[in-house]
Amino acid sequence: MLIRYKKAFEKIAMGLLSFMPNEKDIKKLKETIHSYENDDNWVLYLWKKNDEYIGIVGLVTDSNSMATIQHVSVVPSYRGEGVAKEMLQEVADLGQYESVRATEETRNIVQKCINCIDEKADDH
Repeated sequence: MLIRYKKAFEKIAMGLLSFMPNEKDIKKLKETIHSYENDDNWVLYLWKKNDEYIGIVGLVTDSNSMATIQHVSVVPSYRGEGVAKEMLQEVADLGQYESVRATEETRNIVQKCINCIDEKADDH
């Protein structure tokens, strides 16, 4: 289940973001969280499964409803179970964004998940 970030989730969000290669440094993590808390164009969602927060997806939006996926992270013990794909599918299902793209850092995971989503759509 996708849950919009709020201040009460700060430590959980920082923990999940720390799995991103460029978010290892505590100072960098705090700057990133600060941006999600204070910039209206930065949107962060946590993924909850069985009362446990196991994933996170962060977007930056522009005035044209274009969303860029800045962060996608899943707790290592849940990787390979389709969690990132579910998160990205639910973000797409929100219908708030005209289109979604990836950054250099998130491109591989986003393309892998989008291909899985597309294949799933082809099956129906």
